[in-house]
Amino acid sequence: MAKTNGVKTETSVQELSLNSEAEEEAIATSSATIEDSQGIDEILNSLKALLSTVEKLQKIRQEVGDIKPLIGRMLDGELVAGEELEQLKSGVSGLSRLVRAYSDHQAALSKAQPARELLDRVLKEGHTG
Repeated sequence: MAKTNGVKTETSVQELSLNSEAEEEAIATSSATIEDSQGIDEILNSLKALLSTVEKLQKIRQEVGDIKPLIGRMLDGELVAGEELEQLKSGVSGLSRLVRAYSDHQAALSKAQPARELLDRVLKEGHTG
């Protein structure tokens, strides 16, 4: 007949308690990792969106910049005709696209700001590890 030891039973209860706490901590860590992963995905997507808006803004700036001298001449009261007039028409419509692209860029820039913190954290950990 096996003897039961009160100390042995107490140790088993403590071990169960520690195992339960360890499992809860593992679950919490796993949940945090998933949330961090989702947060990182959101940050990376916001960086991609920012890059896209930068490209679009630069392209439209270039298009509008090409007609800036013509707009200046028109604002000075000079008459333009033919091909220059067509360039002005497309340039003026480009200005409204430029304003929208600038607004989109500002929104994307604001949304991508958490990337700065992530980069700082990752680069700092990379240097200490």
